[in-house]
Amino acid sequence: MAKATMTLPLLTHKLAIIVVYKGLSMSQPSISRLPIIVGFGGFNAAGRGSGHHAYRRMVIESLPVKERQETLVGLAVMMGLVRYEDGQYKNESGRDYTLAQIEAELGAEVLDGTLIRRIEKTYFDVDAVHWQKSATLGGSEPISFEVRGRELPEPVPSDWTIEDIDGDRVRVTLTGGIEVKFNSYRESPVKSAGQLPRGFNPGLLYKSHFHPRAIQLAVIGASDAIQSIGIDWQTIMDAVKPDQIGVYASNVMSQMDEFGFGGLLQARLKGGRVSTKQCPLGLNTMPADFVNAYILGSVGHTGATVGACASFLYNLRAAVEDISSGKCRVAVVGNAEAPILPEIIDGYATMGALASEDKLKKLDGVDVADPRRASRPFGENAGFTMAEATQYIVLMDDALVMELGADVHGAVGDVFINADGFKKSISAPGPGNYITMTKAVAAARALLGDEAIRERSMIQAHGSSTPQNRVTESHIFDEIAQVFGIKHWPVSAVKAYVGHSLSAASGEQLIATLGVFKYGLIPGIKTIDKIADDVFSERLQISTTDIDRQNNPLDVAFLNSKGFGGNNATASVLASHIVESMLTRRYGAEAFAAYNLRRKNAVTQAAAYDHQASIGNFATIYHFGEGLIDESKITITQSQVTLPGFAQPIDLTSTNRFADMCIKI
Repeated sequence: MAKATMTLPLLTHKLAIIVVYKGLSMSQPSISRLPIIVGFGGFNAAGRGSGHHAYRRMVIESLPVKERQETLVGLAVMMGLVRYEDGQYKNESGRDYTLAQIEAELGAEVLDGTLIRRIEKTYFDVDAVHWQKSATLGGSEPISFEVRGRELPEPVPSDWTIEDIDGDRVRVTLTGGIEVKFNSYRESPVKSAGQLPRGFNPGLLYKSHFHPRAIQLAVIGASDAIQSIGIDWQTIMDAVKPDQIGVYASNVMSQMDEFGFGGLLQARLKGGRVSTKQCPLGLNTMPADFVNAYILGSVGHTGATVGACASFLYNLRAAVEDISSGKCRVAVVGNAEAPILPEIIDGYATMGALASEDKLKKLDGVDVADPRRASRPFGENAGFTMAEATQYIVLMDDALVMELGADVHGAVGDVFINADGFKKSISAPGPGNYITMTKAVAAARALLGDEAIRERSMIQAHGSSTPQNRVTESHIFDEIAQVFGIKHWPVSAVKAYVGHSLSAASGEQLIATLGVFKYGLIPGIKTIDKIADDVFSERLQISTTDIDRQNNPLDVAFLNSKGFGGNNATASVLASHIVESMLTRRYGAEAFAAYNLRRKNAVTQAAAYDHQASIGNFATIYHFGEGLIDESKITITQSQVTLPGFAQPIDLTSTNRFADMCIKI
């Protein structure tokens, strides 16, 4: 709601919230603002993140009929198998379908076209990957050939004799041979990946001309998260100062397809030209920059932190620290990664990090590998499985949540990051993850108590599906469980379903965790037959089926991530019922009851968006060249900066943080 049209009762309550909050801050200097998750979204191999749809695909076997059918139908629409028209689902020929008919007739196709599967030809042909084979033509005898004159190299080699043929073509004669490259095709050793649902094209959701795929994913993922809030973005912007919004996003591999750094690096070798877009769009800051420039129109803080496979948690920590300290009131956090490219897969496969088809065959003792079971966390495994994904969340501080009536999906308690110290191998695990996990559990214990940690917590494991990870990560969990008296610690690993999306991987863990909080089902690791013998599982509950916690809801989940280079991170995420009790304690029952009335509108609007997205109307936010700020109308004084189009000014008044060290002259 715009400030100019705000009703008196709402304005009065808004002031009351501010007074209460400031009173707390003044009387208790150490008090922190709670970073609450008010929106989330994205896309991965399981489908759309908002509305818990991707999570529900993971536990689809355990869902009630209604939720199961809704999940299948939403995916069928994404995949182009059916469309929604005039209140009815139809196929291409116009035949009407009920939800039950879609499940019965198209359900198997939907399931087959989601999660990890054989890499499809829309990415590249794994049986015939293009490469170039070097050869030398000629020998002791002179050789000659004809080419067009404009195709001659520059400069012409000194041992070439050029003879004009017809003004356009020339004959080249040379001795000693010439090096050439032949187009060749070879089989990829890796044939599985976590791909977006079959038939779903992210570039068709907005004007994405010449955008690398990772940027396309960033746009649709961030848009999905923003719309899931259920509050108009302009209303949120009007409620805070322009510099109190932050975007924290990045990716690891940059944009390596032909429209990004991939095309930039290959242009000269392919005899092509570098475009004006390939260099800037290839930067790994683009998953943040595009969100600021074309989705939010934000002039606030922007950051792109990279920590290998822990990048999402690195960005999350920056956002949490800024919100907790009051530097930021709204934070959009996320990552977008599109690494299903022959070059990137070659790189990781050469390291021996990926599950190749030959390894899987040998592991199972079969002649034909099952591509859908390539990722096997904590089982007998052979390497991780590459994946693409985009995952974004929106955080607000608790006072703003109360003021705007934003919905509560959970909150981030703490995020801890530690390195490994001296390393022999840059890709090997080390001691840093012992530190991050222990600190995360200890911090959550201080907040929630021993019983919550022992009886109502779970782990979202890094679970990369490598033999080394299953041993080292399980040992960390088992040791910490012993220290804190945990006997049966539930462990989930979503990479079994969606693969390893590198920077976005922990975003997938987080959004799946929000689904666990809502539905009470912890996704089992269904790609393994049993836990590997070398896994430390005495105090862990690693299940091959979904774990039902509906009658014993979880209070907290720990997201664990281990990245190349010693980038370790662990976050604690609080369930919504815990957050609501914290809000009631801070603001009082009466204020919380009033907040609940305002929250109904956000819940209704979020449900309306979810319905529209489920029938294919994503309404992706993308403002290209719109709402540009007239810099000539920016007003600057010693106390504030006023920007046209923003309801509140930027405050320049601040206390001296180093007053005890400074002398005013």
